[in-house]
Amino acid sequence: MDHLVIIGNGVTGITTARHVRKRSGKKITVISNETEHFYSRPALMYIYLGHMGYKETKPYEDWFWEKNKIDLLRGHVTAIDTDNKTLRLEDSRRVAYDQLLIATGSQSNKFGWPGQDLPGVQGLYSMQDLELMERNTAHRVSRAVMVGGGLIGVEMAEMLLSRKIPVTFLVRENYYWDNILPQEEAKLISRHIASHGVDLRLQTGLKEIVAGESGRVAAVVTNQDEKIVCQFVGLTPGVHPNIDAVKNSKVETGKGVLVNEYLETNISEIYAAGDCAEIKATVAGEKNRLEQLWYTGRLQALALAKTLCGEPTKYERGVWFNSAKFFDIEYQTYGFVSAEPRNGEKSFYWEHPAGKHCVHMAYKEGSEQIVGVNLFGIRMRHEIWDWWIREKRPIEDVMENLRAASFDPEFYKTFEADILAAYGRQNPHKNLRLQRQPALLKKFWKGFANGTRPNPATLNARG
Repeated sequence: MDHLVIIGNGVTGITTARHVRKRSGKKITVISNETEHFYSRPALMYIYLGHMGYKETKPYEDWFWEKNKIDLLRGHVTAIDTDNKTLRLEDSRRVAYDQLLIATGSQSNKFGWPGQDLPGVQGLYSMQDLELMERNTAHRVSRAVMVGGGLIGVEMAEMLLSRKIPVTFLVRENYYWDNILPQEEAKLISRHIASHGVDLRLQTGLKEIVAGESGRVAAVVTNQDEKIVCQFVGLTPGVHPNIDAVKNSKVETGKGVLVNEYLETNISEIYAAGDCAEIKATVAGEKNRLEQLWYTGRLQALALAKTLCGEPTKYERGVWFNSAKFFDIEYQTYGFVSAEPRNGEKSFYWEHPAGKHCVHMAYKEGSEQIVGVNLFGIRMRHEIWDWWIREKRPIEDVMENLRAASFDPEFYKTFEADILAAYGRQNPHKNLRLQRQPALLKKFWKGFANGTRPNPATLNARG
């Protein structure tokens, strides 16, 4: 019986295990040093906030694994012997494999700052990080300093504020996350973060972290030589692939574990997927890809499970999307809206006067095909936006059919009329009006349920 060993029990490793089990009778072993059972990593924040316990973050009951013949092994892999197909664990145990999946996830970034390893300084990625944060903030903390403008930084700020710990946030950029977001959205989110009582310091970086007499962090010094007294420092300038287990093996690495479009490494029967995988470019001029998102890890696992069971399947990401929360503002993005306008593209931006809702669409000049959208404070349907971008619908069609994308209008305020009116003011030569939603949605979902994409021509009739 073939033995599939998976290093890592995050969403990628566990999704692979589950779908391989559905397709085969292979022996499956999942090795993890983080937790005994799979849990929802995005829920770490809610454990700290007191909204959930660890038990509530586990999607499956503890009996699920034995019933489905998936063996869970608690341990830390220190070496991979590719010649003899064995793994060595930290406690000297050895595990043999026939097929191996490396799904070791990410690690928090550090950039060699003086004092970055002091007690009271940490990132937030794993369950151990959460436990460390509980201990670090159990001490008297009169102020915390966050370093780096990533999504985890906002989460940590909200967590700390929930315990009445004042937060100073150091962001090197002109506005929060403006290396990812266009300036309009970056300004909106910067204002929103500050409105929650965060001391947001823009264009400010970290120079060093200073220890006190106890040896714990006592202050930070910024790149402007300002000293900020604090007892906790959150380092949140992003993450990088965790490839420690493969560094001394014959498995090729770059920034991550190098894989092809089938998620195969250079060694036969060894695969990598999720945050730790670096997908090699297949087209001249393109760059290798790191896709460090929950949903891409899951999609990679679904494709890989087929390959592992004898049905070679390319990983195809499809239309890019992501979602997050900035305190109480929800964020969705579909396709690609560049921080800086790209050649051959135009954009449309609308923001509600209250400053908590906005839409930013990018589309091609000439054809006006929609290529991406950012949504803040407005919830829309993933399936509709995915279809619009796949089918290269013109922005005019999108604007007239915005009601089709509205999500749960019974409970959420909708802004389609305001958005269309703003677009009309910018394009007075176009005579557009909102279409009725039910007929379009009925056609769409009928095709979606049948496993086919709707014919665009059938969705253009004005209702």
